[in-house]
Amino acid sequence: MASKKSRPRRIKKPSVSSSPAVLFRPERKVYVRGERRAGGCVFCQALKRGPSAESLLLHVTAHAMIIMNKYPYNSGHLLVLPRRHSGDFLQITSEEHVDISRCQTLAVCALSDAYQPAGFNMGLNLGAASGAGIPEHLHFHVIPRWAGDTNFFPLIARSKVVIETLEQTYEKLRAYFTKADAKARKGARK
Repeated sequence: MASKKSRPRRIKKPSVSSSPAVLFRPERKVYVRGERRAGGCVFCQALKRGPSAESLLLHVTAHAMIIMNKYPYNSGHLLVLPRRHSGDFLQITSEEHVDISRCQTLAVCALSDAYQPAGFNMGLNLGAASGAGIPEHLHFHVIPRWAGDTNFFPLIARSKVVIETLEQTYEKLRAYFTKADAKARKGARK
């Protein structure tokens, strides 16, 4: 007979609910399933509607535009993309590349001014296999980051908490881009 000391001690596991919190977002069904809404590309539709809180479009140049991500990873998550509808990176013209690059710089300046982030994630998911949600229209992500902005919640609940609404983000950033637009118009008149 084994003594009490030789028996393995049972470690009590902390109780963790196996059911994640439910966040109802039915408008994401189209995005999650990879379905496309009637009417074409959401980016091209936003360009046709022009800058507004509804379109999420913040800034338009000759060859590029800056739009807010409808499903942001963090507050201020922006997308920089060519105005021309194309999912082929190799078909982007030199003028488009230059304008996209300038818009990326402008996006970083705007986000730095509005949010004072500690860093940025910037990049392009090229093609559906790479994770592009809308592979038929190239879009570069500009995401402000802070130390500690990611925690266990996205892993456990498969959800991300964003600390402000899209409307609040739009109002905060639109003022910056309105100034940039006015400056560009003033420079064009010279």
